[in-house]
Amino acid sequence: MGTLTLWAVLVLSVVLVGFWTPCVVFGQPNFIVILADDVGWGDLGANWPETTETPHLDQLASEGTRLVDFHSAASTCSPSRASLLTGRLGVRNGVTHNFAITSVGGLPLNETTLAEVLQEAGYTTGAIGKWHLGHHGRHHPNFRGFDYYFGIPYSHDMGCTDTPSYNVPPCPPCPRHRAAARVARKDCYTEVALPLFENVTIVQQPVNLSSLATRYVEEAARFIQQASDSGRPFFLYLALAHMHVPLWDPPSPPASGRGIYGASLSEMDALVGRIKQVADSHGKGNTLVWFAGDNGPWAQKCELAGRLGPFVGTWQRQRGGSSAKQTTWEGGHRVPALVYWPGHIPAKRTSHALLSTLDIFPTLVALAGAVLPPNRRFDGLDVSPVLFGWSDEGHEVLLHPNSGAAGKDGEIETLRLAQYKAFYTTGGAMACDGSTGPAEHHQPPLVFNLDRDIQEQEPLDVASREYQAVLPMISRAYARALEDIAADNTSVADYSKDPAVIPCCSTQHVACRCHGAHAATLELHMDRRTTRLCL
Repeated sequence: MGTLTLWAVLVLSVVLVGFWTPCVVFGQPNFIVILADDVGWGDLGANWPETTETPHLDQLASEGTRLVDFHSAASTCSPSRASLLTGRLGVRNGVTHNFAITSVGGLPLNETTLAEVLQEAGYTTGAIGKWHLGHHGRHHPNFRGFDYYFGIPYSHDMGCTDTPSYNVPPCPPCPRHRAAARVARKDCYTEVALPLFENVTIVQQPVNLSSLATRYVEEAARFIQQASDSGRPFFLYLALAHMHVPLWDPPSPPASGRGIYGASLSEMDALVGRIKQVADSHGKGNTLVWFAGDNGPWAQKCELAGRLGPFVGTWQRQRGGSSAKQTTWEGGHRVPALVYWPGHIPAKRTSHALLSTLDIFPTLVALAGAVLPPNRRFDGLDVSPVLFGWSDEGHEVLLHPNSGAAGKDGEIETLRLAQYKAFYTTGGAMACDGSTGPAEHHQPPLVFNLDRDIQEQEPLDVASREYQAVLPMISRAYARALEDIAADNTSVADYSKDPAVIPCCSTQHVACRCHGAHAATLELHMDRRTTRLCL
Protein backbone atom coordinates (compact mmCIF):
# COMPACT_ATOMS: atom_id res chain seq x y z
CA MET A 1 0.00 0.00 0.00
CA GLY A 2 2.87 2.35 0.88
CA THR A 3 4.48 1.64 -2.50
CA LEU A 4 1.19 2.34 -4.29
CA THR A 5 0.77 5.62 -2.43
CA LEU A 6 4.30 6.67 -3.34
CA TRP A 7 3.64 5.74 -6.97
CA ALA A 8 0.45 7.81 -6.98
CA VAL A 9 2.34 10.81 -5.61
CA LEU A 10 5.01 10.47 -8.27
CA VAL A 11 2.41 10.23 -11.05
CA LEU A 12 0.56 13.26 -9.68
CA SER A 13 3.83 15.19 -9.49
CA VAL A 14 4.60 14.46 -13.14
CA VAL A 15 1.12 15.57 -14.18
CA LEU A 16 1.41 18.79 -12.21
CA VAL A 17 4.84 19.55 -13.67
CA GLY A 18 3.43 18.93 -17.14
CA PHE A 19 0.80 21.59 -16.52
CA TRP A 20 3.23 24.05 -14.89
CA THR A 21 3.02 26.92 -17.31
CA PRO A 22 3.49 30.57 -16.37
CA CYS A 23 0.09 31.66 -17.73
CA VAL A 24 -1.71 29.12 -15.56
CA VAL A 25 0.23 29.92 -12.42
CA PHE A 26 0.40 33.69 -12.76
CA GLY A 27 -2.65 34.62 -14.81
CA GLN A 28 -2.13 37.30 -17.46
CA PRO A 29 0.57 39.70 -16.30
CA ASN A 30 0.96 43.26 -17.52
CA PHE A 31 3.92 43.93 -19.82
CA ILE A 32 6.05 47.04 -20.19
CA VAL A 33 8.77 46.89 -22.85
CA ILE A 34 11.13 49.88 -22.64
CA LEU A 35 13.36 50.28 -25.69
CA ALA A 36 16.22 52.78 -25.42
CA ASP A 37 17.67 54.24 -28.61
CA ASP A 38 21.41 54.03 -29.45
CA VAL A 39 22.30 53.14 -25.86
CA GLY A 40 25.61 51.41 -25.21
CA TRP A 41 26.09 48.20 -23.24
CA GLY A 42 28.44 50.18 -21.02
CA ASP A 43 25.90 52.95 -20.38
CA LEU A 44 24.50 51.07 -17.38
CA GLY A 45 26.39 51.17 -14.12
CA ALA A 46 25.25 47.59 -13.48
CA ASN A 47 27.26 46.59 -16.57
CA TRP A 48 30.16 49.03 -16.41
CA PRO A 49 31.45 50.50 -13.13
CA GLU A 50 32.68 53.69 -14.79
CA THR A 51 29.06 54.67 -15.46
CA THR A 52 27.50 56.51 -12.50
CA GLU A 53 24.42 58.12 -14.07
CA THR A 54 22.00 55.16 -13.85
CA PRO A 55 21.00 54.50 -10.22
CA HIS A 56 17.39 53.60 -11.12
CA LEU A 57 18.41 51.18 -13.85
CA ASP A 58 21.00 49.71 -11.51
CA GLN A 59 18.26 49.22 -8.93
CA LEU A 60 16.11 47.54 -11.58
CA ALA A 61 19.03 45.18 -12.23
CA SER A 62 19.43 44.53 -8.50
CA GLU A 63 15.74 43.73 -8.08
CA GLY A 64 15.56 41.69 -11.27
CA THR A 65 17.77 39.77 -13.69
CA ARG A 66 20.54 41.22 -15.85
CA LEU A 67 20.93 39.69 -19.32
CA VAL A 68 24.56 40.23 -20.29
CA ASP A 69 24.69 38.31 -23.60
CA PHE A 70 21.62 40.01 -25.06
CA HIS A 71 21.47 41.30 -28.64
CA SER A 72 19.34 43.55 -30.79
CA ALA A 73 17.95 41.83 -33.87
CA ALA A 74 19.64 44.40 -36.11
CA SER A 75 22.10 47.27 -35.66
CA THR A 76 19.86 50.06 -36.89
CA CYS A 77 16.45 51.50 -36.02
CA SER A 78 13.62 50.23 -38.25
CA PRO A 79 14.85 46.63 -38.68
CA SER A 80 15.51 46.28 -34.96
CA ARG A 81 12.01 47.50 -34.04
CA ALA A 82 10.30 45.42 -36.71
CA SER A 83 12.01 42.30 -35.39
CA LEU A 84 11.08 43.05 -31.80
CA LEU A 85 7.41 43.42 -32.72
CA THR A 86 7.29 40.35 -35.00
CA GLY A 87 9.86 37.95 -33.54
CA ARG A 88 11.29 37.66 -37.06
CA LEU A 89 14.44 38.93 -38.74
CA GLY A 90 14.27 41.46 -41.55
CA VAL A 91 14.92 38.80 -44.18
CA ARG A 92 11.57 37.33 -43.12
CA ASN A 93 9.47 40.40 -42.19
CA GLY A 94 10.78 42.53 -45.06
CA VAL A 95 12.19 45.44 -43.02
CA THR A 96 15.90 45.52 -43.88
CA HIS A 97 16.76 49.23 -43.52
CA ASN A 98 15.29 52.44 -42.18
CA PHE A 99 12.15 54.12 -43.42
CA ALA A 100 12.22 57.78 -44.47
CA ILE A 101 9.85 60.64 -43.74
CA THR A 102 8.65 60.22 -47.34
CA SER A 103 8.16 56.44 -47.10
CA VAL A 104 4.85 55.23 -48.45
CA GLY A 105 5.18 51.82 -46.81
CA GLY A 106 6.28 50.36 -43.51
CA LEU A 107 6.25 47.04 -41.71
CA PRO A 108 4.32 44.87 -44.19
CA LEU A 109 0.64 44.59 -43.31
CA ASN A 110 0.67 40.79 -43.59
CA GLU A 111 3.13 40.64 -40.67
CA THR A 112 1.44 40.20 -37.28
CA THR A 113 2.70 42.38 -34.43
CA LEU A 114 3.04 41.48 -30.77
CA ALA A 115 0.41 44.11 -30.01
CA GLU A 116 -2.09 42.43 -32.33
CA VAL A 117 -1.58 39.05 -30.68
CA LEU A 118 -1.94 40.48 -27.17
CA GLN A 119 -4.95 42.57 -28.21
CA GLU A 120 -6.65 39.36 -29.33
CA ALA A 121 -5.75 37.83 -25.96
CA GLY A 122 -7.65 40.59 -24.13
CA TYR A 123 -4.89 43.12 -23.51
CA THR A 124 -5.16 46.90 -23.66
CA THR A 125 -2.24 48.00 -25.81
CA GLY A 126 -0.32 51.26 -25.99
CA ALA A 127 2.75 52.57 -27.81
CA ILE A 128 4.51 55.68 -26.57
CA GLY A 129 7.58 57.16 -28.25
CA LYS A 130 9.39 56.48 -31.49
CA TRP A 131 7.65 54.29 -34.09
CA HIS A 132 9.77 54.26 -37.31
CA LEU A 133 7.83 51.41 -38.92
CA GLY A 134 5.77 53.48 -41.34
CA HIS A 135 3.38 56.35 -40.68
CA HIS A 136 1.29 56.43 -43.85
CA GLY A 137 -2.17 54.89 -43.94
CA ARG A 138 -2.52 51.56 -42.15
CA HIS A 139 1.17 51.44 -41.22
CA HIS A 140 0.39 53.85 -38.37
CA PRO A 141 0.58 52.24 -34.88
CA ASN A 142 -3.18 52.54 -34.32
CA PHE A 143 -3.63 50.08 -37.18
CA ARG A 144 -0.89 47.70 -36.02
CA GLY A 145 -2.52 46.53 -32.80
CA PHE A 146 -2.08 49.55 -30.54
CA ASP A 147 -5.21 51.00 -28.96
CA TYR A 148 -3.32 54.15 -28.05
CA TYR A 149 -0.33 55.94 -29.53
CA PHE A 150 1.58 59.02 -28.40
CA GLY A 151 4.91 59.85 -29.94
CA ILE A 152 7.05 60.67 -32.96
CA PRO A 153 6.67 58.64 -36.18
CA TYR A 154 10.43 58.25 -36.72
CA SER A 155 13.76 59.33 -35.18
CA HIS A 156 13.69 62.78 -33.62
CA ASP A 157 16.55 64.01 -35.81
CA MET A 158 14.33 63.52 -38.88
CA GLY A 159 12.70 66.92 -38.63
CA CYS A 160 13.63 70.40 -37.45
CA THR A 161 12.64 71.90 -34.11
CA ASP A 162 12.76 75.38 -32.62
CA THR A 163 15.24 74.15 -30.00
CA PRO A 164 17.50 71.79 -31.98
CA SER A 165 19.71 70.96 -28.98
CA TYR A 166 22.97 69.04 -29.36
CA ASN A 167 24.04 67.13 -32.45
CA VAL A 168 27.22 66.45 -34.45
CA PRO A 169 27.20 68.42 -36.67
CA PRO A 170 24.80 70.94 -35.08
CA CYS A 171 21.56 71.61 -36.94
CA PRO A 172 19.71 74.92 -37.28
CA PRO A 173 16.25 75.59 -35.82
CA CYS A 174 13.13 75.37 -37.96
CA PRO A 175 12.84 78.26 -40.41
CA ARG A 176 10.20 80.91 -39.83
CA HIS A 177 10.40 82.42 -43.31
CA ARG A 178 10.20 80.82 -46.74
CA ALA A 179 13.67 81.95 -47.82
CA ALA A 180 15.29 80.34 -44.77
CA ALA A 181 13.60 77.05 -45.53
CA ARG A 182 15.58 76.71 -48.74
CA VAL A 183 18.95 76.72 -46.97
CA ALA A 184 20.11 73.09 -46.86
CA ARG A 185 22.44 71.69 -44.22
CA LYS A 186 24.20 68.37 -44.57
CA ASP A 187 22.72 65.68 -42.30
CA CYS A 188 19.99 68.08 -41.14
CA TYR A 189 16.27 68.20 -41.90
CA THR A 190 15.50 71.88 -42.41
CA GLU A 191 12.21 72.11 -44.28
CA VAL A 192 9.70 70.05 -42.28
CA ALA A 193 9.23 70.27 -38.52
CA LEU A 194 9.24 67.18 -36.32
CA PRO A 195 5.63 66.14 -35.52
CA LEU A 196 4.21 64.78 -32.28
CA PHE A 197 1.19 62.49 -32.64
CA GLU A 198 -1.57 61.46 -30.28
CA ASN A 199 -3.22 58.58 -32.08
CA VAL A 200 -3.75 59.88 -35.65
CA THR A 201 -3.67 63.56 -34.70
CA ILE A 202 -0.62 65.80 -34.88
CA VAL A 203 -0.78 67.69 -31.59
CA GLN A 204 2.43 69.66 -32.00
CA GLN A 205 4.71 70.50 -34.91
CA PRO A 206 7.54 71.13 -34.23
CA VAL A 207 7.70 69.13 -31.02
CA ASN A 208 9.32 70.68 -27.96
CA LEU A 209 12.19 68.27 -27.29
CA SER A 210 13.01 69.69 -23.85
CA SER A 211 9.63 68.59 -22.45
CA LEU A 212 9.29 65.35 -24.43
CA ALA A 213 10.58 63.01 -21.71
CA THR A 214 8.16 64.51 -19.19
CA ARG A 215 5.25 64.10 -21.60
CA TYR A 216 6.18 60.48 -22.26
CA VAL A 217 6.14 59.75 -18.53
CA GLU A 218 2.80 61.52 -18.08
CA GLU A 219 1.19 59.65 -20.97
CA ALA A 220 2.63 56.32 -19.80
CA ALA A 221 1.31 56.89 -16.27
CA ARG A 222 -2.12 57.83 -17.65
CA PHE A 223 -2.20 54.75 -19.87
CA ILE A 224 -1.24 52.45 -16.98
CA GLN A 225 -3.86 54.05 -14.72
CA GLN A 226 -6.65 53.76 -17.28
CA ALA A 227 -5.71 50.19 -18.16
CA SER A 228 -5.62 49.23 -14.49
CA ASP A 229 -9.00 50.87 -13.88
CA SER A 230 -10.47 48.84 -16.75
CA GLY A 231 -9.49 45.58 -15.07
CA ARG A 232 -7.79 44.32 -18.23
CA PRO A 233 -4.11 43.41 -18.51
CA PHE A 234 -2.03 45.87 -20.49
CA PHE A 235 0.94 45.92 -22.84
CA LEU A 236 2.90 49.17 -23.02
CA TYR A 237 5.64 49.56 -25.62
CA LEU A 238 7.70 52.57 -24.55
CA ALA A 239 10.26 53.46 -27.24
CA LEU A 240 12.38 56.26 -25.81
CA ALA A 241 14.05 59.11 -27.67
CA HIS A 242 17.08 58.65 -25.40
CA MET A 243 19.97 58.20 -26.26
CA HIS A 244 19.61 59.14 -29.93
CA VAL A 245 20.77 62.58 -31.03
CA PRO A 246 19.87 65.36 -30.75
CA LEU A 247 20.40 65.33 -27.01
CA TRP A 248 19.11 68.14 -24.85
CA ASP A 249 19.75 69.64 -21.43
CA PRO A 250 17.27 68.29 -18.85
CA PRO A 251 15.44 71.01 -16.83
CA SER A 252 17.59 70.26 -13.78
CA PRO A 253 20.77 68.62 -15.10
CA PRO A 254 22.55 66.50 -12.48
CA ALA A 255 26.28 66.65 -11.97
CA SER A 256 27.96 64.34 -14.47
CA GLY A 257 31.47 63.96 -15.75
CA ARG A 258 30.12 63.07 -19.21
CA GLY A 259 28.65 66.44 -20.11
CA ILE A 260 25.49 66.54 -22.21
CA TYR A 261 25.51 62.79 -22.79
CA GLY A 262 25.73 62.09 -19.06
CA ALA A 263 22.93 64.54 -18.30
CA SER A 264 20.68 62.94 -20.90
CA LEU A 265 21.56 59.48 -19.61
CA SER A 266 20.55 60.58 -16.12
CA GLU A 267 17.24 61.87 -17.47
CA MET A 268 16.56 58.55 -19.18
CA ASP A 269 17.42 56.73 -15.98
CA ALA A 270 15.01 58.87 -13.96
CA LEU A 271 12.29 58.27 -16.56
CA VAL A 272 12.70 54.49 -16.25
CA GLY A 273 12.66 54.80 -12.47
CA ARG A 274 9.39 56.72 -12.62
CA ILE A 275 7.78 54.11 -14.90
CA LYS A 276 8.81 51.34 -12.51
CA GLN A 277 7.36 53.31 -9.60
CA VAL A 278 4.04 53.78 -11.40
CA ALA A 279 3.86 50.11 -12.35
CA ASP A 280 4.62 48.99 -8.80
CA SER A 281 1.96 51.32 -7.41
CA HIS A 282 -0.68 49.32 -9.27
CA GLY A 283 0.31 46.08 -7.62
CA LYS A 284 3.91 45.07 -7.19
CA GLY A 285 4.36 41.75 -8.92
CA ASN A 286 1.59 42.29 -11.48
CA THR A 287 3.83 43.76 -14.18
CA LEU A 288 6.84 42.43 -16.06
CA VAL A 289 9.23 45.21 -17.13
CA TRP A 290 11.74 44.45 -19.89
CA PHE A 291 14.36 47.11 -20.64
CA ALA A 292 16.66 46.81 -23.67
CA GLY A 293 18.47 48.81 -26.37
CA ASP A 294 17.59 48.92 -30.06
CA ASN A 295 21.24 48.83 -31.19
CA GLY A 296 24.66 50.02 -30.10
CA PRO A 297 25.99 53.60 -29.88
CA TRP A 298 26.22 55.86 -32.91
CA ALA A 299 29.99 56.35 -32.88
CA GLN A 300 30.11 59.12 -35.50
CA LYS A 301 28.38 61.40 -32.98
CA CYS A 302 31.63 61.49 -30.97
CA GLU A 303 31.08 62.76 -27.40
CA LEU A 304 27.33 62.36 -27.91
CA ALA A 305 27.67 58.58 -28.34
CA GLY A 306 27.42 55.95 -25.62
CA ARG A 307 29.87 53.52 -24.08
CA LEU A 308 30.59 50.17 -25.69
CA GLY A 309 31.95 48.60 -22.54
CA PRO A 310 34.44 45.87 -23.49
CA PHE A 311 32.89 45.28 -26.93
CA VAL A 312 35.22 47.49 -28.92
CA GLY A 313 35.70 45.44 -32.10
CA THR A 314 39.46 45.89 -32.16
CA TRP A 315 40.00 43.97 -35.42
CA GLN A 316 37.76 46.38 -37.29
CA ARG A 317 38.96 49.54 -35.59
CA GLN A 318 42.53 48.71 -36.56
CA ARG A 319 41.36 48.73 -40.19
CA GLY A 320 39.24 51.87 -39.98
CA GLY A 321 35.73 52.85 -39.11
CA SER A 322 33.47 52.24 -36.14
CA SER A 323 32.53 48.84 -34.72
CA ALA A 324 29.28 50.06 -33.16
CA LYS A 325 25.85 50.95 -34.61
CA GLN A 326 25.24 49.73 -38.19
CA THR A 327 27.87 46.99 -37.89
CA THR A 328 27.71 43.32 -36.99
CA TRP A 329 30.49 43.64 -34.43
CA GLU A 330 29.44 43.11 -30.82
CA GLY A 331 29.32 46.85 -30.21
CA GLY A 332 26.65 47.16 -32.88
CA HIS A 333 24.15 44.68 -31.48
CA ARG A 334 25.09 43.63 -27.92
CA VAL A 335 22.84 45.86 -25.83
CA PRO A 336 21.96 46.28 -22.17
CA ALA A 337 18.93 44.28 -21.05
CA LEU A 338 17.13 43.93 -17.72
CA VAL A 339 13.96 42.06 -16.73
CA TYR A 340 11.99 42.80 -13.59
CA TRP A 341 8.93 41.02 -12.22
CA PRO A 342 8.87 40.88 -8.41
CA GLY A 343 8.01 37.49 -7.01
CA HIS A 344 8.53 35.73 -10.33
CA ILE A 345 11.87 36.74 -11.84
CA PRO A 346 14.82 36.23 -9.44
CA ALA A 347 16.48 39.33 -8.04
CA LYS A 348 20.23 39.98 -8.13
CA ARG A 349 20.72 37.40 -10.88
CA THR A 350 22.90 37.60 -13.97
CA SER A 351 22.14 35.39 -16.94
CA HIS A 352 24.76 34.58 -19.57
CA ALA A 353 22.25 32.92 -21.91
CA LEU A 354 22.51 33.98 -25.55
CA LEU A 355 19.31 36.02 -26.02
CA SER A 356 17.84 38.62 -28.37
CA THR A 357 15.10 41.20 -28.75
CA LEU A 358 13.62 38.58 -31.08
CA ASP A 359 12.72 36.60 -27.95
CA ILE A 360 10.44 39.29 -26.51
CA PHE A 361 7.59 38.39 -28.90
CA PRO A 362 7.34 34.61 -28.26
CA THR A 363 8.09 34.99 -24.55
CA LEU A 364 5.34 37.52 -23.84
CA VAL A 365 2.91 35.61 -26.03
CA ALA A 366 3.57 32.49 -23.96
CA LEU A 367 3.24 34.33 -20.64
CA ALA A 368 -0.07 35.81 -21.80
CA GLY A 369 -1.40 32.35 -22.60
CA ALA A 370 -1.76 33.30 -26.28
CA VAL A 371 -0.54 31.45 -29.36
CA LEU A 372 1.94 32.42 -32.05
CA PRO A 373 0.56 33.38 -35.46
CA PRO A 374 0.47 30.41 -37.87
CA ASN A 375 2.06 29.87 -41.27
CA ARG A 376 5.37 31.55 -40.54
CA ARG A 377 8.61 30.79 -38.76
CA PHE A 378 10.09 32.73 -35.89
CA ASP A 379 13.68 33.56 -35.03
CA GLY A 380 12.86 34.29 -31.40
CA LEU A 381 12.44 31.79 -28.58
CA ASP A 382 10.19 31.58 -25.55
CA VAL A 383 12.90 32.27 -22.97
CA SER A 384 10.65 32.34 -19.91
CA PRO A 385 12.65 29.45 -18.34
CA VAL A 386 15.71 31.73 -18.44
CA LEU A 387 13.77 34.65 -16.96
CA PHE A 388 12.44 32.49 -14.13
CA GLY A 389 15.91 31.16 -13.36
CA TRP A 390 15.04 27.58 -14.29
CA SER A 391 17.59 27.48 -17.12
CA ASP A 392 20.45 29.45 -18.60
CA GLU A 393 20.12 28.03 -22.10
CA GLY A 394 19.28 30.47 -24.86
CA HIS A 395 20.00 30.32 -28.58
CA GLU A 396 22.49 27.82 -29.91
CA VAL A 397 22.70 29.89 -33.11
CA LEU A 398 21.95 33.61 -33.45
CA LEU A 399 22.01 35.46 -36.77
CA HIS A 400 23.22 39.04 -37.17
CA PRO A 401 21.96 40.82 -40.32
CA ASN A 402 23.91 43.43 -42.24
CA SER A 403 22.75 46.84 -41.01
CA GLY A 404 24.40 49.44 -43.20
CA ALA A 405 28.15 49.21 -42.68
CA ALA A 406 28.86 46.43 -45.20
CA GLY A 407 27.04 43.99 -47.43
CA LYS A 408 23.46 44.08 -48.66
CA ASP A 409 21.09 45.37 -45.98
CA GLY A 410 19.33 42.60 -44.11
CA GLU A 411 21.34 39.70 -45.50
CA ILE A 412 22.83 37.26 -43.03
CA GLU A 413 26.63 37.21 -43.24
CA THR A 414 27.48 37.00 -39.53
CA LEU A 415 26.35 34.40 -37.04
CA ARG A 416 26.99 33.28 -33.51
CA LEU A 417 27.36 29.60 -32.60
CA ALA A 418 27.79 29.16 -28.85
CA GLN A 419 30.95 31.11 -27.97
CA TYR A 420 32.08 31.36 -31.60
CA LYS A 421 31.25 34.25 -33.92
CA ALA A 422 31.77 33.90 -37.65
CA PHE A 423 32.00 36.75 -40.16
CA TYR A 424 31.55 36.15 -43.88
CA THR A 425 31.57 39.93 -44.39
CA THR A 426 33.09 42.69 -42.25
CA GLY A 427 33.03 46.46 -42.44
CA GLY A 428 33.19 49.55 -40.29
CA ALA A 429 30.56 52.29 -40.02
CA MET A 430 31.56 55.94 -39.95
CA ALA A 431 33.66 56.73 -36.88
CA CYS A 432 34.02 59.99 -34.98
CA ASP A 433 37.02 60.93 -37.13
CA GLY A 434 34.99 60.45 -40.33
CA SER A 435 36.72 57.23 -41.35
CA THR A 436 34.90 54.11 -42.51
CA GLY A 437 36.10 50.55 -42.82
CA PRO A 438 35.83 49.01 -46.29
CA ALA A 439 33.68 45.94 -46.76
CA GLU A 440 35.72 42.74 -46.83
CA HIS A 441 34.39 39.29 -47.70
CA HIS A 442 35.85 36.26 -45.97
CA GLN A 443 35.81 32.72 -47.34
CA PRO A 444 36.45 30.81 -45.18
CA PRO A 445 34.94 33.08 -42.51
CA LEU A 446 36.74 34.97 -39.79
CA VAL A 447 35.98 33.21 -36.51
CA PHE A 448 36.42 34.68 -33.03
CA ASN A 449 36.15 32.82 -29.73
CA LEU A 450 34.27 35.36 -27.60
CA ASP A 451 34.98 33.46 -24.40
CA ARG A 452 38.65 34.40 -24.78
CA ASP A 453 38.39 37.44 -27.03
CA ILE A 454 35.38 39.60 -26.18
CA GLN A 455 37.10 42.57 -27.84
CA GLU A 456 37.08 40.72 -31.19
CA GLN A 457 40.75 41.42 -31.64
CA GLU A 458 42.32 38.27 -33.05
CA PRO A 459 40.42 35.73 -35.19
CA LEU A 460 41.31 32.09 -34.89
CA ASP A 461 44.16 30.89 -37.07
CA VAL A 462 42.53 28.97 -39.93
CA ALA A 463 45.25 26.31 -39.59
CA SER A 464 44.58 25.77 -35.87
CA ARG A 465 42.90 22.65 -34.56
CA GLU A 466 40.22 24.78 -32.93
CA TYR A 467 39.30 26.49 -36.21
CA GLN A 468 39.29 23.22 -38.14
CA ALA A 469 37.05 21.66 -35.50
CA VAL A 470 34.49 24.45 -35.35
CA LEU A 471 34.32 25.42 -39.05
CA PRO A 472 32.18 22.42 -40.12
CA MET A 473 29.70 23.16 -37.32
CA ILE A 474 29.52 26.82 -38.36
CA SER A 475 29.07 25.90 -42.01
CA ARG A 476 26.23 23.49 -41.21
CA ALA A 477 24.51 25.99 -38.92
CA TYR A 478 24.79 28.72 -41.55
CA ALA A 479 23.45 26.49 -44.32
CA ARG A 480 20.52 25.32 -42.17
CA ALA A 481 19.64 28.92 -41.28
CA LEU A 482 19.63 30.06 -44.90
CA GLU A 483 17.56 27.02 -45.93
CA ASP A 484 15.03 27.75 -43.20
CA ILE A 485 14.65 31.36 -44.34
CA ALA A 486 14.29 30.30 -47.98
CA ALA A 487 11.49 27.87 -47.05
CA ASP A 488 9.56 30.44 -44.98
CA ASN A 489 6.67 32.72 -45.83
CA THR A 490 8.57 35.98 -46.13
CA SER A 491 7.37 39.54 -46.66
CA VAL A 492 8.62 42.46 -48.74
CA ALA A 493 8.39 46.01 -47.42
CA ASP A 494 7.43 48.90 -49.67
CA TYR A 495 10.30 51.38 -49.57
CA SER A 496 8.91 53.68 -52.25
CA LYS A 497 8.82 57.40 -51.45
CA ASP A 498 6.34 60.20 -52.04
CA PRO A 499 6.71 63.71 -50.54
CA ALA A 500 2.92 63.83 -50.22
CA VAL A 501 3.00 61.40 -47.27
CA ILE A 502 5.25 63.58 -45.06
CA PRO A 503 3.31 64.36 -41.86
CA CYS A 504 2.42 68.03 -42.19
CA CYS A 505 -0.35 69.65 -40.22
CA SER A 506 -0.38 72.85 -42.28
CA THR A 507 1.17 73.25 -45.70
CA GLN A 508 0.24 76.93 -45.44
CA HIS A 509 2.85 77.52 -42.76
CA VAL A 510 6.62 77.32 -43.07
CA ALA A 511 7.93 73.96 -41.83
CA CYS A 512 4.33 72.72 -41.34
CA ARG A 513 3.88 74.59 -38.06
CA CYS A 514 0.85 74.01 -35.84
CA HIS A 515 0.13 73.84 -32.13
CA GLY A 516 -2.76 72.97 -29.87
CA ALA A 517 -6.09 74.04 -31.36
CA HIS A 518 -4.56 74.10 -34.83
CA ALA A 519 -3.63 70.41 -34.69
CA ALA A 520 -4.35 68.23 -37.67
CA THR A 521 -5.83 64.78 -38.00
CA LEU A 522 -4.84 62.17 -40.54
CA GLU A 523 -7.39 61.59 -43.27
CA LEU A 524 -6.96 57.88 -43.84
CA HIS A 525 -8.16 57.07 -47.35
CA MET A 526 -6.72 53.63 -47.81
CA ASP A 527 -7.50 53.47 -51.50
CA ARG A 528 -5.49 56.61 -52.17
CA ARG A 529 -1.74 56.90 -52.36
CA THR A 530 -1.54 60.41 -50.92
CA THR A 531 -2.63 60.66 -47.32
CA ARG A 532 -2.83 64.35 -46.49
CA LEU A 533 -2.75 66.02 -43.13
CA CYS A 534 -5.21 68.87 -43.25
CA LEU A 535 -6.38 71.68 -40.98
